[in-house]
Amino acid sequence: MISAFTNTFKIPELRNRVLFTLFMLVIVRVGAAITCPGVNALVLREWFLNEVNTQTGGGVAALFNLFSGGALENCAIFSLGVMPYISASIMLQLLTAVIPQLGKLAKEDGGRQKIMQYTRYATIGLCVLQGGLLAKSFEFPKNNPFLGGIEQTISRLGIPLVSNQGFGFEVMTVITLTAGAMFLMWIGDQITDRGIGNGMSLIITIGIVARLPAALIQAWKTFVPANGLSSQVNPMVLVLMIAFLFFVIAAVICVTEAQRRISVQYAKRIVGRKVYGGQTQYMPLKVNYAGVMPIIFAQALLVFPTTIVSMAFKTNDTAQKIAAALNQGPWHYAFYGGMIFFFSYFWVATQFQPAQIADDLKKYGGYIPGVRPGKPTADFLDFTMTRLTFAGAIFLTIIAILPQMLSHQLNVPYITAQFFGGTSLLIVVGVVLDTMRQVETHLIQRHYDGFLRKGRLRGRFDGGARAGGEAVQQGALMWAYVAIALLIVSGVTIFIAQHIR
Repeated sequence: MISAFTNTFKIPELRNRVLFTLFMLVIVRVGAAITCPGVNALVLREWFLNEVNTQTGGGVAALFNLFSGGALENCAIFSLGVMPYISASIMLQLLTAVIPQLGKLAKEDGGRQKIMQYTRYATIGLCVLQGGLLAKSFEFPKNNPFLGGIEQTISRLGIPLVSNQGFGFEVMTVITLTAGAMFLMWIGDQITDRGIGNGMSLIITIGIVARLPAALIQAWKTFVPANGLSSQVNPMVLVLMIAFLFFVIAAVICVTEAQRRISVQYAKRIVGRKVYGGQTQYMPLKVNYAGVMPIIFAQALLVFPTTIVSMAFKTNDTAQKIAAALNQGPWHYAFYGGMIFFFSYFWVATQFQPAQIADDLKKYGGYIPGVRPGKPTADFLDFTMTRLTFAGAIFLTIIAILPQMLSHQLNVPYITAQFFGGTSLLIVVGVVLDTMRQVETHLIQRHYDGFLRKGRLRGRFDGGARAGGEAVQQGALMWAYVAIALLIVSGVTIFIAQHIR
């Protein structure tokens, strides 16, 4: 693996792409620290440190701060992040699947460029809307569900969050946040074209990873408190959590890469003296076909209605009980899991078209052995994908609920528990795998070894299945050794910290 990183910088094109990507990501992190004019970032940082990061549940502010990489904590020019663009892309993608005119436009020459243009226009609209709501929240923080509890921080520090309130501040904040979001969108496009990996995904990933040091610090303060205080949580839980973290990451990688390979046989065609077809290929159907989208949709439908109910019905006890039940507890887990199942099947139904795949196979002379072409092939693909989606939905439900259960049951801060599952872990694992796969492709094209000398990718091109199995065993042994070493280091550290205290 070390030789693969060394070989990366031996290829001029790949080296330039990696360095360009790193340079752009540095710009992203610098922009996440530049505060918007008119807002006192000290108040926001103090509120996040004492209220949001230490709580055992993630609210709207914690979710936004996670995807912006801590930019919201600084009220930075990149506070909106790339989420408006991602939201607009999802909206246009769903509309393309349900509106015939957009679906027809997507298949025409130049139609994709038109849809991308519509996506950018929708991004600007969402940026103006979200920027205006954020500016209003900064102006009127009292009894604000988005910034719940910040009035105590303001009174304790004696510093207002916004000194000069008014229409001028709102316009300036909206323009600044919109410009920052559009600049991030441009950086993402540049990384995709001239760098390595998907630009938007890398920006989200670097923002999530940037919160890791704060999560580790908060975990240390929770398990090993200072000033001679006794910890409310057994320190050995930290050792078990580290071991559990490796297990969760391994499970996420396995399920993310899991596929059902359906064999497809192509009929032989003789054109002149050449024979075409006759070979067997495979159609890969992913277990987690929907990716992270069901969790994002479910979170949005649970967080925002709870916030609105809490704000609109402050004096209604029944409404407050409903909001509390939807925020945490058995009913929250039940609704959360149910919506993840629903959106998993909904996303597959809109993106996976078995009838079109069956028609394409029939058109090009392909068929699935044992299944008749046409409608029986479409029914077979639909039945197979339905079973795979059920397994993927169960996996997504477990991964989504896991950080919340850790946070509530073990009193682990939510900023720490969110790295044990949910959207953050799925995004980081998926983006890292995709980026490494692209680097691996560049290395193999130049006849270099990849990250695993006898990995799956090389074994597949060479026709050797045994090489892939050896690579899996080597990778498993390597991670087992790393996990054992970290467990030993964690145990020794906790032992020393307890005795020093």
